[in-house]
Amino acid sequence: MTIPPRPPEQVMRLARMGSFHQHRLSFMRILLRRIKADGWTFSRPRFDFDARGVGVGLYVAQGPMRAYTLVAFGHDLPPDMRSDRVIATAWDATFSLFDGIPTAADVERLRQNVPLQEAGRVSGAELTVSRANRSVRLWDQVVDRLAAGQQPDGEMLTDVGYLMRTTAVYGSGKLGAADREVIADRIECAPPFQMEMLTVFLIRAFVADLVEHMARAKGGDTAVPLAADLRRRLGIGNSTGLGMAPFLVTHPVLLNNWIAAREEALAVVRRLPSADPGDVAKFRALVGRASRNIDDWRSVHPLQVEKLQTLRRDMAALQDHLATADLGGNAPWDSLYRWAESALGLDAQELLVSLLMEPYGALIDGFACCMSADEGAAFTLDGAMPVGMLRQILGQVYGWALTTDWGDRAAQARVWYVSVEKLEPRMGERFDEPIAAYEQPLSPGREAARLHADLANWADDAPVGDLLLAHPDHRHTVRRAQIAARYPYAEIRDNTIAADVLPIDMLRAKLAFFGAQHFDPRSDRWVRINMFRGAPYPGELADADPDDWTYPA
Repeated sequence: MTIPPRPPEQVMRLARMGSFHQHRLSFMRILLRRIKADGWTFSRPRFDFDARGVGVGLYVAQGPMRAYTLVAFGHDLPPDMRSDRVIATAWDATFSLFDGIPTAADVERLRQNVPLQEAGRVSGAELTVSRANRSVRLWDQVVDRLAAGQQPDGEMLTDVGYLMRTTAVYGSGKLGAADREVIADRIECAPPFQMEMLTVFLIRAFVADLVEHMARAKGGDTAVPLAADLRRRLGIGNSTGLGMAPFLVTHPVLLNNWIAAREEALAVVRRLPSADPGDVAKFRALVGRASRNIDDWRSVHPLQVEKLQTLRRDMAALQDHLATADLGGNAPWDSLYRWAESALGLDAQELLVSLLMEPYGALIDGFACCMSADEGAAFTLDGAMPVGMLRQILGQVYGWALTTDWGDRAAQARVWYVSVEKLEPRMGERFDEPIAAYEQPLSPGREAARLHADLANWADDAPVGDLLLAHPDHRHTVRRAQIAARYPYAEIRDNTIAADVLPIDMLRAKLAFFGAQHFDPRSDRWVRINMFRGAPYPGELADADPDDWTYPA
């Protein structure tokens, strides 16, 4: 059976991208599968903290060829100083992932810099820098209950879902850390963001250890550790805002490779002529577990509340359909997917895409090796390309933009810029604020339309190099068009500066590839998520399934 991957015109719309869910090719899951398969071991050679949680700890992850060490610093932060903002100056805990085993001198150097975050500097021996704050609602309650010999309230623990939330996990040269190219040829680092995911995985272990330590310091012999099932319910929280959204625009080849791997995985499953009864049973069970998972999601933003209600209704409709659907017939997964396209909304369709992959790790997990990108290799312009070919590419990739009325204020109502005060990308109103002069190049559709207009008087056989001599301002757009011609999923097929654009769609697309769970949008511009919730802890992975944790049992 020939079933091609879904076309970019369908997949690369913001509303659909904003409905993605974690899946087998999400980066957290890739990491845990590798740790399990390669037999990594973990140790905690140092854990020196006082009763307030101030001190330093070392968490070593030893792989087959090399070790990585999380260096964790605990601080005594007054509650009124806790902030999720990049411009914060103090945190409850700060971290760095060291490449190897640090010496005492390394730890001291990091102690003088890592707690300062942006105001400090690390070296090429460090791969990531991060920081986290305690949950105001949960931390003290958990410490007090454990200190008194009691377990914390399970319902509250489930509702919050984390004891600490990170406000940044920096890598790839940030603050002096090693560039991506330093580790890109390591097999464990080949898939994207593996060191960042390892950092969060080890932070989760540190957080559980620290809360139990503080409970023992307070309660003495009366104190008890967290029950294993409650420990598993805790992930690492994160608040993600506009700073992440431009990444998908500025890394087109990488974006293509992520989406292409996911779409090819879906196509592989849809092409299967039949389904083994065991795989069908696993799928049916996972649909029920995914539905229960959705019941735990929360949001206060009206648009997202409505979207969540629709998703819950659609998941109920999917379960009703599965009660009578014949999954033992010809091409059952393709039939189910095609039913969903007409019967379910985008959110449920994309959750189904994730669920269809679950029984078929042996067929699709290998796509993880195709998800990185050498973006420098795609940077060179082809000046010999005929203008006619460029015109054709613009029509194919940016057809929606060529029919957009860019003179309409609503079509370019928004401006992406970098705030000096907040030190992060922001989005403002073009016609209400004096910010147009600071606009970032994050509207490929509008720039493609401008390029297309300037091609009107150029002959089809004229070389693009001549065009760029006359219009050097179009170099960036010509490069993007040439990239999109080779990488079909490189470009978002929507207007990123329209009055009705929802930046959260870009955030959720990226976070789904990270493996985020429990999306809790607080507005159309920032979202709370949970990372590694339900996952085994480092010491448990050897005897645990590295994949069977993303939906509640």
